[in-house]
Amino acid sequence: MTLKVAVVGIGNIGSIHASVYKENQNTEIVAVCDILKVKADQAANKFGCKAFYSVKEMLDSGIELDLVSVCTKGEENGSEHFEPTMELLNVGIPVLGEKPISNNIEEGRKMVELARQNKIPYAVNLNHRFTPAAEKAKDWVINGRLGKLHMINMRMWINNPVESSPWFHLRALHPHSFDVIRYFGGDVKRVGAFMMKGEGRQIWSNTQIILEFENGAIGNLVGSYDAGASYGLELCEVVGSKGRFVLEDACEQLTFYPRTSIETESYRYLGGMRSFPETFKSRIDSFINQLIGGVPYDQVDGSGEDALKAQQIIEAAILSFETGSIVDVKDVELISGGIK
Repeated sequence: MTLKVAVVGIGNIGSIHASVYKENQNTEIVAVCDILKVKADQAANKFGCKAFYSVKEMLDSGIELDLVSVCTKGEENGSEHFEPTMELLNVGIPVLGEKPISNNIEEGRKMVELARQNKIPYAVNLNHRFTPAAEKAKDWVINGRLGKLHMINMRMWINNPVESSPWFHLRALHPHSFDVIRYFGGDVKRVGAFMMKGEGRQIWSNTQIILEFENGAIGNLVGSYDAGASYGLELCEVVGSKGRFVLEDACEQLTFYPRTSIETESYRYLGGMRSFPETFKSRIDSFINQLIGGVPYDQVDGSGEDALKAQQIIEAAILSFETGSIVDVKDVELISGGIK
């Protein structure tokens, strides 16, 4: 079975999506779409497909589509996802969106609700969970190797000098962080957040966020747009009653530490994955395989709903900082009209 695919928004990330589809033997790129004609034309020439300059034009052409990646950008990297995603879901086409699902919670909720109503698979590129190392660590959690979960400590930081909205760092970077946190620890119940502006900054470029999970575990996130690349992109530590693991840089190293022994178990480059850019392929290939396998719309891995829940934690953290209080994530769901 070969899926006919298109990519909407053919910038740097869209080109990565298109390259993965080009290499996958189960997909054929039939279209690219961008409001900038020159970008769409160049990509169409590169990937050997047809160029369109709006989603409406692409849909009106009658072209057959089995999957579309929406890689638009906009304010806080998420403000331009809504319209193309809604257009595609409205006509029953599965969508793989980019993160954040949206910088607007209400728009994110509407996309998730439309996918549910139309029973259409809708996924988001939450690629940090789609690595052999993360999957092995998840198996440890599921199979009880860590015992009862006690704590999850997450760090994600990069150098990003961009000055955008006050919440650019939170809304653009930490959908990944909170998806990884939810992947291992489940839903977050309450948050308390602190922010600071780095030297010369206008945006809140550094954060510490404390977390309480629905299952009773506790944790924290340390995030920054001011950290040096030499520190590494991310680190996730999950602690349980029987042991803990440390997952570094999404895919590069995973180590298990038993609680009652000095022996450790370490893995490097599981499955041959050596660096973060490779996670795009593993994530996109996973969604392709799920579609070919006929996955039900409500069983998508890294779904739009997963992305929405991560974004709701971010909005709860912003509200916590603004009000100087501990915020229940469900309060954000209620305020936004989101999933109950």
